[in-house]
Amino acid sequence: MERRSFVRQAGLAGVLAAGAAPAVVHAQANVRWRLASSFPKSLDTIFGAADVFAKKVHELSGGKFQVAVHAGGELMPAFGVVDGVQNGTVEMAHTAPYYFFGKDETFALGCAVPFGLNSRQMTAWMVEGNGLKLMREFYRNYNIINFPGGNTGAQMGGWYRKEIKSIADVKGLKMRIGGFAGKVLERMGGVPQNIPGGEIYSALEKGTIDAAEWVGPYDDQKLGFNKVAPNYYYPGWWEGGPQLDFFINTKAYEALTPEYKAIVDAAAAVAHIDMQAKYDAKNPAALKQLVGSGTKLFKFPKDVMDSAFKESMALYSELSGKNPNWKKVYEDYANFRRDQNLWFRFAEAGFDDFMQAQKL
Repeated sequence: MERRSFVRQAGLAGVLAAGAAPAVVHAQANVRWRLASSFPKSLDTIFGAADVFAKKVHELSGGKFQVAVHAGGELMPAFGVVDGVQNGTVEMAHTAPYYFFGKDETFALGCAVPFGLNSRQMTAWMVEGNGLKLMREFYRNYNIINFPGGNTGAQMGGWYRKEIKSIADVKGLKMRIGGFAGKVLERMGGVPQNIPGGEIYSALEKGTIDAAEWVGPYDDQKLGFNKVAPNYYYPGWWEGGPQLDFFINTKAYEALTPEYKAIVDAAAAVAHIDMQAKYDAKNPAALKQLVGSGTKLFKFPKDVMDSAFKESMALYSELSGKNPNWKKVYEDYANFRRDQNLWFRFAEAGFDDFMQAQKL
């Protein structure tokens, strides 16, 4: 499938939704799929994208194509969904690809890597650059075809039981940190922990970990992290624009009619846009509430940011020397990032810097 079909097929979605082609839809056979999410139902933003997808598929197919959505742990463990899709246990999953960097570090490039692309840049790389083409070539090794399935936007840097005043405070820090970023934290002297979203609070409360990151104010407030770790840091240098994905079993996808494939494409596009819109709309009020209730907001010290950047770049260079999958995708990703930053530093950053200094 052409990479730009992710956007183009949304036009077909409009036609179908308007009822202009009922004969096409009603001629299709009934299809029932199961979707395994990596997220708990309590998070209406990140888990909710799968619901948005399923509802849109149902709507566009006139109820003939149904997707049953299951939260992390219902059908399989939150971090077991790639195996589930690959083996055909379920037809599809909704997850953060970087959770699976242990299989191959290249998974992380389909989601987020430290000091990578922001959300708009990530979508641009996927849709207009070579991102979707390259990642689909890679996922083919796992019997998976992927569709962009949301983005949280730039994330916060997490919750800490004690203040981080310098890089020295990172040494020995036991932190729940998502996916690939743990490799960088480890190089900085920290101790990464990969814990599903639904289990983070208890680990932080018991002191099993010293710090934890999830997404941002809206989700973090729901999970109650502010009750057990008062210090909230920014920015999440490891997640400037993490993309979620719908992973679909290749055999299941290829068995669909062209019309149903178009519906999948269109529904994924709707869910992709919807997720970040929700985060951008809900995070401001949540941050105000958190600070109002006693949360202490801090910017990471410069030496922490400098160390993280240095270690990230060194890690990418090392991986390019030993992982050909990583090297192929990362070279294209890095070139795209360089050109994007050249552009964003002028119009986008110039506008944002001015506006955020104003009292409106």
